[in-house]
Amino acid sequence: MYMPHHYIDRVSGNVVEERFLGDRVIGLLYHPVRENAPKLFSILTSCRISRWLAFARYDAPWRRMVPNFIKAGFNLSECLEPDAVMKNPRAFFERKIKYWDCRPLEGGARSVTSPADARMFIGSLSDHSLLFIKEKFFDLTELLGSAKEWWINSFRHGDFAVFRLTPDKYHYNHSPVSGIVVDFYAVEGSYHSCNPSALMALSDAYSKNKRVVTIIDTDVPEGTGLGLVAMIEVVALMIGDIVQCYSRHGYDSPLQIEKGMFLEKGAPKSLFRPGSSTVILLFEKGRMQFSADLQRNVQRQDVQSRLCQGLSGRKVVETDVRVRSEIGQATIVRSK
Repeated sequence: MYMPHHYIDRVSGNVVEERFLGDRVIGLLYHPVRENAPKLFSILTSCRISRWLAFARYDAPWRRMVPNFIKAGFNLSECLEPDAVMKNPRAFFERKIKYWDCRPLEGGARSVTSPADARMFIGSLSDHSLLFIKEKFFDLTELLGSAKEWWINSFRHGDFAVFRLTPDKYHYNHSPVSGIVVDFYAVEGSYHSCNPSALMALSDAYSKNKRVVTIIDTDVPEGTGLGLVAMIEVVALMIGDIVQCYSRHGYDSPLQIEKGMFLEKGAPKSLFRPGSSTVILLFEKGRMQFSADLQRNVQRQDVQSRLCQGLSGRKVVETDVRVRSEIGQATIVRSK
């Protein structure tokens, strides 16, 4: 039976129903019957199949036009190279925008900004928080890698934000905070879909996909003052690669992320190639205060969300946010 999925438009506050690309196929792939064919399911969510699907949708010779449903609501004037954007689906997907004009950086020195144009939801790993969501979406130890005990302990009772990018979105990720990279590594995994139905069909879904983890220390000179922040870029079905391409000015002179590098808030950090995908931010306990409207949206009763399935009444409501928009503030740590 079809279940609608809503998100909240942050600007207007209106509830919007989302229509998903390949929804019926995803429903079949993640149907409980998959448990009877684990080998086939593993093959269908493998890197090879994911890259083949990405080629068929974005690079194949017959893919010369950008589908109308992806272009819906798209603003060509935002693009840095408007003539090149509409040549084929990949060019559209990997487009660069004049973010300094169309996505102005919001908030002050202690603000935390969205890393992506995405639909986001917030939560807490602390059972004393009103935002507490039992670990349905990820297992912290598995998400960060079991060998990373120091980072696991740092975020164990903290807060998180999940950003789901859809195929029509701008697919560069920007640094949400300012600080020094203290660790950077990849964790191998599968290529599961980010469709909400797929997420709810799998336990700890984000922990199962291939991902890249960047740990940022923001308690440094010129930093955001938020403590440690983990930025986890998660691949998905049809995501062939995550390209690290940090640029301080525009998209000029892109650099690979390395330990010791200082990241400036709002600067481009990486690019997903291509499909839909996810970014997860983790914050230390008591260091992040989410924006009031995002907290209010979690409590709204007029939103139907597939992400609420099986969560015993817990609300998981997504808000559509723009890259470099403020999503919260670093809390002030008072000295004893």
